[in-house]
Amino acid sequence: MTTVDSDKKIIGITLQSLGEGTLPTTEMIREMVYMAVEMLHKTKQIPDNETIEIDRLVREIETLCDVFVPTMSTLDDMRDHQEWLFSRRAEVDWRFWERYQRYLKEESKLPPQATRRLDEITDQILSRLENPQRPGPWDRRGMVVGQVQSGKTSNYTALICKAADAGYKLIVVLTGLHNSLRSQTQQRLDEGFLGFDTQKRGLFDPNNVRLGVGRLRGTKLYLVHSLTNSADKGDFSLTVANQVNVMTGGADPVLLVVKKNASVLKNLLKWATILQSSSHDGSHNQVHGIPLLLIDDEADCASINTNPILDENDNPDPEMDPTTINGLIRKLLNSFEQSAYIGYTATPFANIFITDKVTNKEFGEDLFPRSFIIDLQPPSNYFGPVKLFGLSHDSNLDQEDTSGLSLIHRIDDYTEWMPDKHKKDHQPGALPQSVKQAIKTFVLACAIRRVRGQVNVHNSMLIHVTRFTAVQSHITEQVSEELSFLQKRLRYGDGHSPYRIVDELREIWDTDFKPTMQQFSEPDLVSVSWNQVEKELYTAASKIEVRKINGTAKDALQYVEHKDGLSVICIGGDKLSRGLTLEGLSVSYYLRASKMYDTLMQMGRWFGYRAGYTDLCRLYTTSELVGWYRNITAADEELREMFEDMAIQEKTPEDYGLGVRKHPDGLMITAAIKMRSGKTLTVSYSNHIVETVVFFEDMQVNQQNLLATERLIQEIDMRYQRSSDKNYIWRGVPGEVILDFLADYTTHEAARTVQSSNLNRYIRTRIADHELVEWTIALISKRSNEEENSSFNIADLVVGLTKRHRLNGNDSSDSIYRIRRLVSPSDEWIDFSEEEFKQAIEETHSAWKKDPGKSKSSEPPKLPSGTIGRRIRPSKRGLLLLYTLKYDPEASSMEGIPIIGFAISFPESDRGEKAAVEYVANNVWQQELRGNL
Repeated sequence: MTTVDSDKKIIGITLQSLGEGTLPTTEMIREMVYMAVEMLHKTKQIPDNETIEIDRLVREIETLCDVFVPTMSTLDDMRDHQEWLFSRRAEVDWRFWERYQRYLKEESKLPPQATRRLDEITDQILSRLENPQRPGPWDRRGMVVGQVQSGKTSNYTALICKAADAGYKLIVVLTGLHNSLRSQTQQRLDEGFLGFDTQKRGLFDPNNVRLGVGRLRGTKLYLVHSLTNSADKGDFSLTVANQVNVMTGGADPVLLVVKKNASVLKNLLKWATILQSSSHDGSHNQVHGIPLLLIDDEADCASINTNPILDENDNPDPEMDPTTINGLIRKLLNSFEQSAYIGYTATPFANIFITDKVTNKEFGEDLFPRSFIIDLQPPSNYFGPVKLFGLSHDSNLDQEDTSGLSLIHRIDDYTEWMPDKHKKDHQPGALPQSVKQAIKTFVLACAIRRVRGQVNVHNSMLIHVTRFTAVQSHITEQVSEELSFLQKRLRYGDGHSPYRIVDELREIWDTDFKPTMQQFSEPDLVSVSWNQVEKELYTAASKIEVRKINGTAKDALQYVEHKDGLSVICIGGDKLSRGLTLEGLSVSYYLRASKMYDTLMQMGRWFGYRAGYTDLCRLYTTSELVGWYRNITAADEELREMFEDMAIQEKTPEDYGLGVRKHPDGLMITAAIKMRSGKTLTVSYSNHIVETVVFFEDMQVNQQNLLATERLIQEIDMRYQRSSDKNYIWRGVPGEVILDFLADYTTHEAARTVQSSNLNRYIRTRIADHELVEWTIALISKRSNEEENSSFNIADLVVGLTKRHRLNGNDSSDSIYRIRRLVSPSDEWIDFSEEEFKQAIEETHSAWKKDPGKSKSSEPPKLPSGTIGRRIRPSKRGLLLLYTLKYDPEASSMEGIPIIGFAISFPESDRGEKAAVEYVANNVWQQELRGNL
């Protein structure tokens, strides 16, 4: 069987031989694989007696060659920036980058197009930093936005290599709050930038401690000074820094990988003070002649100033002190005459809310990314929230209302074991069946991977149900006992018991894995049989260990120590929430309830790259959390779409900051930050569509909303001409009629972006500015072949009921009826003239041609982009869509009348940011927010 190292060599050589361009055929790939194997045998890089699994390697390479990597989008503010990179490119010795690029091609299984795109993107990022040879003071602030577990570390590793080549002398990487993440980051930079093991350097001959890029055949070890190492206590130490004879600012770069810890950062500042005393001009104010590159990984964690920054008149107050970590980072930047700050994050919106108007004499300006924001779209093989939850603004809901991939198991049997609100001394009851099933599912996933030839690989399962370490210890014992019991049953059998473990696993195979695997068509997801899987069950199970992740460095290093692959069930809490990568993660059991955007998205450790086992991944969680993830994923997609639109319009980071702060989907973030100081919230619905997706499961409320809709239709049907094809449409309706309807309609208090009172206030202010004075109202009527209960009579109009799948099933106890989306994408353009639709679709196609990969389709979009279409809609004309929803009979006890839902498509206001309105969040929302701060 091929070893992991041999696989990497064969795949790396084959990918380089194939190059880029047209998609290679299976025969071409097979021929190149044979050539690679022959070459490696001749050069003695793989043993002659090693069995090479040609078919599996061909399938894996086929998948890698079919990966599409989109380009990036950028918002720039080039004030006080001098272009430099392209004029200096020929004179720079790109030794660090070329070595890392070779490592990616030969060792990482990175597709050729991904390596090329990484080169292009990091060139763009580097060019937006300042030339390290530029004299005089300069300061650049930027941010790079990716997806959770999408490869941000590789991006900034490549950037560090290029920055060192270009002349940046001091590179500081700020990681998370815990040793485990700092150690993991240091280890990856050891592999990708330094080329040696920082734990062992100095103890042995450096040739014996080579790692990553340092182990490439024929490569040199380039001198880099690292004042930190990957050990548990390898963080920055002032004592160590003073003992090491390192000339900062000399010919060789210096790297520091440090936690966001107050004492560590204070020591770093003291060290900077020592550098100040040796400045070229003797000044003690700033360090001169040593350009600083500061990379802030997980930049929205701990780096944000959450202290009040406004005075009693809501004006920025420069005398207000920031939070500790934020203040220390700003002081560090302020200590250098020449500095560049780049924040990396998957959840950037807290950073966007940083004001760029406050400058403090002691701390300098805040960390707002005023110079640039770059949005990195993930490659097509990235397994993220959009794929998992089946969210797409392009999907036609009338044809298919998907619930995402069949990888989610909703659980409700955990409350006695792990109540939602438990304390640190909680004693968990017996393991629920859902946990036991998840463990069996993990055993099956490990066994199936073995059948597929993925033998010496890492396998991880995550159990994330509490933040209390004492409770985690109890869970670790329970899971260890359950795993041991399962392993013994597989080894010794079940005796005379009628319940055989093999039968239990076979049932999960038949009801879950077998049907789910049939939904996937990727070439690397090889079909397997139960007979094959059964033979691997005990071997797979016997390798599994249970570990409690408590944030120490050894947690991150255990994978490296297991050359034959580590199979582990990880029990953890906050330490697993940010940054820490679980290699080969396939099964997650997740209960932690947070409703805040950044917390939820960062806790999604199950996102990432799952080559060869995507169909084996499972998420066990609650219906409530699935609903929250869907809502937040949709909000994230909407805000990123706004970014794309602003990038096309060449807007600045400041413009985007203003837009996000007033975006309806930004409310859950804005509220969390502003609620700390009791401020009102500001929102603009300009160029947005809002829709009701949360409803009361209450007959009386729904009856009242139905009556409000009937009164509206009766009024407009008497006064305005009705047109109808399959839908009923009224045009030229005054805005005051919409205000009356919103006043009569009761929205659920959990529908945060569609509160009738806030919509009413916004529309009223727009009418005062002569906008939204003419409305189109459309009563959507769906045609159905069903003979029974498919239509309803409203105000003497027969309306075909709209079907939408209920997300939270019938197990919800909060009387909420949730759906994924209300509006079918084509409905939003129901009032467009031919000219308007033509203009919108042409502009959409123009944007798509710049990067077709972002639409996840090889065909041009058939409908306008939402932001483009709403920009074309005249500012005087709003659109109100009314829907009559048929209850999901399997998920609700409500019968008799439909649910009335509505959506409003708002055009872009001519008043810009002045169109925003202020309001105070309702009590329920305030309580939820305060409970999650």
